[in-house]
Amino acid sequence: MIDPMNMPQRPSRRQVLRGCGVALALPWMPSAISTSLRADDQAAKSSDGSSAGKPPVRSAFIYFPNGVWGKSWTPDGSGTDYTLSPSLQPIADIKNDVLVLTGLDKKNSHGGDGHYAKTANFLTGMPVTKTTGKNISSGGISVDQLMAQHTSQYTPLPSLELGTEPVISGIDSNVGYTRLYGSHISWQSPTRPVAKEINPRLVYERLFGGRLSGKSQKSEGYQNLLDFVLDDAHRLRGRLGRDDQFKMDEYLDSVRAVEKRIEFASQPKPRDWQPNAQAAEIQPQRLGMPADFREHITIMLDLMVLAFQTDSTRVASMMFANDVSGRNFSFLEGVTASHHELSHHEGKDTKIEQYQKINRWHVEQFANMLKKLKSIPEGDGSLLDNCMILFGSSISDGNGHDPDNLPILLGGRGGKTIDSGKHIASEGSVPLCNLYVSMLDRMGIAVEQFGDSERRLF
Repeated sequence: MIDPMNMPQRPSRRQVLRGCGVALALPWMPSAISTSLRADDQAAKSSDGSSAGKPPVRSAFIYFPNGVWGKSWTPDGSGTDYTLSPSLQPIADIKNDVLVLTGLDKKNSHGGDGHYAKTANFLTGMPVTKTTGKNISSGGISVDQLMAQHTSQYTPLPSLELGTEPVISGIDSNVGYTRLYGSHISWQSPTRPVAKEINPRLVYERLFGGRLSGKSQKSEGYQNLLDFVLDDAHRLRGRLGRDDQFKMDEYLDSVRAVEKRIEFASQPKPRDWQPNAQAAEIQPQRLGMPADFREHITIMLDLMVLAFQTDSTRVASMMFANDVSGRNFSFLEGVTASHHELSHHEGKDTKIEQYQKINRWHVEQFANMLKKLKSIPEGDGSLLDNCMILFGSSISDGNGHDPDNLPILLGGRGGKTIDSGKHIASEGSVPLCNLYVSMLDRMGIAVEQFGDSERRLF
């Protein structure tokens, strides 16, 4: 006789979807936590050491190469009584949510070359081994990966590493370093860099477990991710409170908007001229890769926002470009050359002016991301309140390649534990890793020291 109580239960639609790898990641919603539909998620959310119903803290590390022109970067004044510099004007609308940090140093980069020994240890703070590639070492684990080790049990993805340019290998014969060092800031161990993803389509699929629609894809048998789980989402929506219903609708719209933008960016655009066949062979149009650098950056940052909004991961990093990159910025009015070339300004006003414009454009992208995070309600504040978004470079002035007085901004309030809206002007070559220890504290990771840290910055 069959005992009904011991019969295998029919899996729910949500379980089937998860098994197929197409689960819909959802934003943090208090009223959803108490429903039986998310009972399995509730245990994970409440077991991370944070108080029940409190949003988690997320950290991102966004890197731009080649330093800045310090005279247009460093603000006048300190504390809350400071005046934004020309390069930092884009953060004016969110000044109260940003810490401007100057005077921070990486002492273990002073003996290295111009770039590689300063990029590879941006998030480790430790000495980089000079090598042509056989015995690479960044000196230690990077701070983002240390965070990921502690938060990975609570999210689908341990961390998210993004970029816009592929990894470059080989040897830079001018300095005797492997070019690999200029392509990575995230390290699982001193000898193991973390691969970054530069294709927005693949990032999207990794985050949301589905495949984008489009007749050009071999995956025509797959339906659009949102369409595939829409009825499941609607069923959950009916159990949400009014505020969370609005949040659900807003979230679904934002996911579809990013999906459409990736599709649009990956399609060939009308041209008023056609490249010759030889040029087309050298630079083929890669599916899913935006042709426009500006759009590439925007999509990647939007995907990072979605990753944090859905708690798909709590740790992310992004490189705007590799170091020693030949990225041309002629899309900016008045700029006629590459970022790396202009950073070697030799004190010439014409180059410095263009260099400044690139610095300001980078800050604009950071500011736009923070504004999006601030526009997303979460808990009793915004998503930005529960984030720490570090933005900076591994050298100060690109002409001198100095690793002291680094240009560093920190957006967000780390779970409302950071007193933002200040310029913290450190004196005496304060280790950048002091900041990393303070960030680790906000992530609930207790360490006495990280890298070359001496104390906590705040």
